[in-house]
Amino acid sequence: MNAKRVLSLLLCGAMAALTLAGCSGNPTSAPSSQAPASPSSQSEPASSSEPSSSQNESTVTSSDGTPASSSSEDGDSIVTNGGETIALSALEHQNDGASSTVYYTKEISPEAMTSIYAALGQEVTGEKIAVKLSTGEPPASNYLDPNLIKDLVQQVNGTIVECNTAYGGQRANTAMHYQVAKDHGFTDIADFVVLDEDGSVSLPVNGGEQLTENLVGAHFPEYDGYLVLSHFKGHAMAGMGGAIKNISIGLGSQEGKCLIHTAGKSHDSPWGGEQDPFTESMAEAGKSVVDSLDGNILFISVMNHLSVDCDCNGNPAQPDMHDIGILASADPVALDQACVDLVYASQDDTASLIQRMESRNAIHVVEHGERIGLGSRSYRLENLDA
Repeated sequence: MNAKRVLSLLLCGAMAALTLAGCSGNPTSAPSSQAPASPSSQSEPASSSEPSSSQNESTVTSSDGTPASSSSEDGDSIVTNGGETIALSALEHQNDGASSTVYYTKEISPEAMTSIYAALGQEVTGEKIAVKLSTGEPPASNYLDPNLIKDLVQQVNGTIVECNTAYGGQRANTAMHYQVAKDHGFTDIADFVVLDEDGSVSLPVNGGEQLTENLVGAHFPEYDGYLVLSHFKGHAMAGMGGAIKNISIGLGSQEGKCLIHTAGKSHDSPWGGEQDPFTESMAEAGKSVVDSLDGNILFISVMNHLSVDCDCNGNPAQPDMHDIGILASADPVALDQACVDLVYASQDDTASLIQRMESRNAIHVVEHGERIGLGSRSYRLENLDA
């Protein structure tokens, strides 16, 4: 590891410690003995493995500061929204023979959202469609812009749904959460429902190692299908937030969030859980959701504003890297893995985001997700820009 990489990791570690308290309110308001994860996960990386070799290379930038494109044959690479060319061969889990497909476009626009949904070749079906997203913690989180998603939400005639937080902030109370959704512009584009405003409903967890049930919002079963719109980014507790987190912690009621964070040990406190059992519980909760919907669920993730902090942080760190694009899949494991692979393959300034992911062993959620049958880490990337 070169000196530049060491310095970057040290700086990012300090930043992570400072930003942890901002996630979903202010976790430091909990007793100091109630850590959100094991002490080791909050400081040093959980794995001693180095990022891919591209992370140790100097980034070549153009005159406007974006990563310069390298030459590559058409079809063998993608170009990011920031202008960087990434070879498909640099994506560790990309496999042309994979059964799961992840669709990609560098464009981040309302038109791109509807186009990538159409590319999936299937639709969420039924009379009542829920659109799951994060409403974002005030005052300045990086939630998805309502103008970006409006056309797609209205195309599927969707109701935007969310659940209350279990750890403070302005979305821990139902009335306040409705106000946040209004303030952030979501009620201007669609109906909005807090799924757990009337409590919880239990979903069985089949094949789980940590959970036997997953408690989601009581209104969850009222919808026939779910379109999951996620903002991929870092996360102070999970290391990263993507599709799996959005359907686990994101759909968990306040009680259900506590169960996931503590791997089934507590119904009323999210504090004190160990890190790997926490991320395993996320995967297991996510599988219970997909199973309950009999696969009538699709996933789109937007890789923009790639901060180390999640949308539950009202004052997130500024991103160090440029936007990448939009990805979509019917497989949440493949989708999250593709997002991670793109971060590692990029020669942009990815050090802080990688450090955040590695320090929380974030990749374990997709590892466990594959093991329990939620999806596959291997995927075929279909470039819609080619």
